[in-house]
Formats: sequence, structure tokens, C-alpha cells
Amino acid sequence: MEEKPRLTAEDFERASSNEELLQIIEEKNIPFGKVEKELQYEQELRKLQIELVKLQHWVVKNQKRVAVIFEGRDAAGKGGNIRRFMEHLNPRSSRLVALSKPTEVERGQWYFQRYIKELPDLGEIVFFDRSWYNRAVVEPVMGFCNDKQYRKFLLQVPEFEHMLYEDGIVIIKFWLSITKEEQLRRFNAREDNPLKRWKFSPVDKKGQELWDKYTFYKDEMFTNTHTSYCPWTIIRTNNKKTARLEAMRYVLSRFDYEGKEEAMTNLNPDPNVVMRYYRSIIQND
Repeated sequence: MEEKPRLTAEDFERASSNEELLQIIEEKNIPFGKVEKELQYEQELRKLQIELVKLQHWVVKNQKRVAVIFEGRDAAGKGGNIRRFMEHLNPRSSRLVALSKPTEVERGQWYFQRYIKELPDLGEIVFFDRSWYNRAVVEPVMGFCNDKQYRKFLLQVPEFEHMLYEDGIVIIKFWLSITKEEQLRRFNAREDNPLKRWKFSPVDKKGQELWDKYTFYKDEMFTNTHTSYCPWTIIRTNNKKTARLEAMRYVLSRFDYEGKEEAMTNLNPDPNVVMRYYRSIIQND
């Protein structure tokens, strides 16, 4: 029986890069579709992360303020996206905001107050893993706010964001869109993985049960808070890795930073994955 071609220890020793390893695999005619996709993803991710470092340097140098908001249903990939964005950024001028439920004192404050202190300072990029938009979807669905609070929020948020825009803060609002079937698959994977089990909660199961209610409030949020100065950008995230790369491309495409013309990869996001709310007639969720 003819022995199947395989990689040897010597092959790995003489390959000094992913490109050389791919060349060896091709020369040996080894099936490598999944491996090739993974290597290509890692290569593309690295190129985009290099551009993000350039962007951060430009933000610091020019004293810009940037807030990138990640919203979406549970398991849509908010945390995974943010981790890849921040992986190689300087922590002195980038920050993650993931607030827990409000304290008793915060409940008595103006709703936006606890978020205002988290907004970016000069020369800083801040990533929000959920934001003030908790009140637009999660809170009314789960009964964490009353109808009067919800309606007041919808009236105030465009004015709030317009003030931030007028003051020079760049706000990028992402909605990570996932299908109900893919969400359930990821929930099941969390329960089966001891390293991810902490992510799973009873609220997650409610997300499946209340899927249509989430959809209603999500659509109301888009209708009331998608503006020319602070639009919603939808990322289709059933494919996690593609979503991460395309979200990075979109952010990079928004700025004319120094060295952008020397990028080693395409910085224009795929319109089939990344789209403005008004263009997204058919959404995953």
C-alpha cells in the first residue's frame, strides 16, 4: 500500500515562515485546505494588526479620540473581535470598556453618566464591549428598565451622540449579526468547553427563547439611532474569522493615517460582510 505524503520534523525545521511551510506542503501534494485557510487567516490578521498599530500611532500623534462600539446578541463575537483589535496595540493609549450592571448610586444618575467617564481622552482609542445601547435592546427585552426609561433613551441618544460628534469624538458603531442556529451552536460549544463555560449563563438561554423580541427591539434601535453623523455598521459574523478581518478593514478605511498607502493588504471591507444599516435589507438576525 502506497504511503501517504506527510510532513516530517525536518520539514518544520527548514521552514522559517508560514509561506515556506505552505510551499513544502504543496510540493509534497498534501491535502491542506483547512490548514491553508488557517495560515492565510493568520497572515491577513497580522497585516491588518500592523495597520492598526500605524493607526494608533497617528491617533496619538494627532490627539484624536476614537470610540469603537461592539453590540450584538450573545455569542456574536464581540469579545473575540476586540481581543484581535487590541492584541498588539499600546495599552497606554487603548482601552477596553466592559461595564457590569449599574450600582445603586449609578441607577439614580442620568443614564449616560457612567459611560461619559469612559469616553476616550486625547490620543486614545477605546473599545466598548457593549455600551449605552444596553438600554436599547437587552434591558427592555429582559425587563431591566421600564417603558418610560426606554422611550426617554431613544429620544436622548441621537442628541447625546451628536454632542460627542460635534466635540470631535469619532464613534464607530458595530452590530455583529448572527443567525439563531449559529448562536445555538456557539452556546452548546461553550457548555462543552471547560475554558469557555464561564461565558454561558441563564441569560444566554433566554436569548434563544426571546429571539423575536430581541429582533423587534434591535430594529427599533436601528430606526431611532442610525444617523448620518453616527451610523450603524452591520457585520455578518457567522464566520468569526472573516468578521474579525472585515471589521478591522472597516475601521482602517475610516482614517487617512500615515503609512496607509504602504499597507501590504486590501483595506476595503467586503460589502457582503460589512454594510451600513440602510443597505442591509437582509440580515442574519
